[in-house]
Amino acid sequence: MSRSKMQSFLSKPIVLFSVIMLIKCVLVWFVIFEDGPAWSMVIKELSVILMVFALVETFAGRSKIIVYLLVDLLLTGIYFAAVMYFKYYGVIVTYHALAQLDQVGTVKTSIFELLDPYYLLMFADIIVLLPIIFRKHERIVRWKQENSVRMNRYARLAIFAACLTLSISLIAPHRNSMNEIIKARQMGILNYELYTIFAEAEPKLVKADQITQASINELKRVRKIEQPYLRGAAEGKNLIIIQMESLQNFVLNLSIDGQEITPVLNRLASEHFYFPNFYQQVGQGNTSDAEFVVNTSMYIPPRGAATQVYGGKDLPSLPKLLQRHGYETATFHTNDVEFWNRDELYAALGFQHIYDKAYFGEDDFMFFGASDEVLYKETAYALQEMTERHQPFYAHVISMSSHHPFNLPKEKITLKLPERYEKTFVGSYLEAQHYSDYALGIFIEELKKLGLWENSLIVIYGDHLGLPMYSLDRNDEDLLEEIFGRPYTYPDMVNIPLIIISEGITYPQAYEQLGGQVDLLPTLANLLGIPLEDQIHFGQDLFNHTEYNLLPQRYYLPSGSFISGQVLFLSGAGFEDGEHIPLKEQDIGRGAAETDYRRALALLHLSDSYVQQLPEREP
Repeated sequence: MSRSKMQSFLSKPIVLFSVIMLIKCVLVWFVIFEDGPAWSMVIKELSVILMVFALVETFAGRSKIIVYLLVDLLLTGIYFAAVMYFKYYGVIVTYHALAQLDQVGTVKTSIFELLDPYYLLMFADIIVLLPIIFRKHERIVRWKQENSVRMNRYARLAIFAACLTLSISLIAPHRNSMNEIIKARQMGILNYELYTIFAEAEPKLVKADQITQASINELKRVRKIEQPYLRGAAEGKNLIIIQMESLQNFVLNLSIDGQEITPVLNRLASEHFYFPNFYQQVGQGNTSDAEFVVNTSMYIPPRGAATQVYGGKDLPSLPKLLQRHGYETATFHTNDVEFWNRDELYAALGFQHIYDKAYFGEDDFMFFGASDEVLYKETAYALQEMTERHQPFYAHVISMSSHHPFNLPKEKITLKLPERYEKTFVGSYLEAQHYSDYALGIFIEELKKLGLWENSLIVIYGDHLGLPMYSLDRNDEDLLEEIFGRPYTYPDMVNIPLIIISEGITYPQAYEQLGGQVDLLPTLANLLGIPLEDQIHFGQDLFNHTEYNLLPQRYYLPSGSFISGQVLFLSGAGFEDGEHIPLKEQDIGRGAAETDYRRALALLHLSDSYVQQLPEREP
């Protein structure tokens, strides 16, 4: 082919924009897929790109170049969203995430923190081409005129038909793959996006009358215990649950250059009941998902935040359970109650009182609301008022000051880290957790002054991870390897602490059994002496069911993943090609059982079926 013919060929819009999009694909695959792009990427991504461009050739008229540029912008937006979403959640974005668009303004700081400047190179061609296309230069005008003519009809149809056939052949064999990342790699990112729109079928729900506590217990291997340990030990006491923002377990008992990161939590963990093998079970809704799981003992929905998917349901919950036994219930959160649709969730859970931004104000504002210091101070006043009504209360307190991206105001930073931690994600995280721990100490002193400490059952846990593996750069990875003495792993990432405190009941004890957020409701019901026979729950009492536990995972880990025994199982296309990751170094060589894989999927399906068939809540 002569040089002039080659230039003419490359100047064709369908060729030019296809090459541009492939260059962007290379960048995206490098970010998302561990082993980067392969030659098959060209076929997988071009199958959709050329199919879309064939439609442009068919329906666009004289403004065809402008339409190409707009389609370029659309596809680039999808790729950019895929990169940013992966950096935050570790999964491939789908159209379901559009439900989150109204939250973007609130979390924009977190988004900017994840944004590496070179990601913006994906938009470079649009920035360059846009002014060029509108120039009146003779060669540009002639190029636009030459390419305003539609491509040969048969060529258009052939390209579209061939690409459609290719897309179907890429999608069909991989529809049943469990791991979304593997599925997207097998299909191609754009084919995966098409698959989620057109080929997703809702699984058939288990009939409501077939979902019983007995069937759940059988899947979880939970047996009835005639005389449960600690049954009613905290009966009649207030319940205060403190949900700590982004608190991972490794920061407890961690010191950097002789400085404790969490001295308050360290003391509490050493003096009371501490569960070091406790794991998050949240998804797209992060903090609000933790609120849902803890208060319902049900699993998060397969897609979307629980607040948005289940907010309209009449949910069986811990607040409603406690109200039936004479408790007053309240939730405390310094942000606007409408953030993440919490107003709907709290109504569905049945909280009697909601304390949000309107109560806490904007003094000492940090991230989304007033600081943890303000949160705890004002919450203590509200609890004192509730005490004066002479009935026990349940207070769910949500801390927020250690929220991603962990950029504390300078006056809040009291941790003096070594120079190697400066301007790192890990360093900022440790500073934020140190501040939150300090604020928690103030709250504890307030509870003691008010006489609430002795009369309350107090529960402290982390809501979700703070350091996603896929958000770390090389410096952060090195710092975490220094802290752990080995590479940072998925079990480290989703491991959160649980501490249970009640004067006269708890004592220095580390409970090594496996637990998750779904287990809190039945564990607390046992301590408070409240029966659960008439309330469906998917967790188990951590004090009485210690030999076996099964924690299905969603969202932050691929579908089909779970934790059981000494292993975190990371699903592949199925069970056979999944990864078995030991929870501790001494557990190397142990594998998860395929029966647990099947049980985990069955539990998730039972939970989905149960919640979806609950009655809608009356307005």
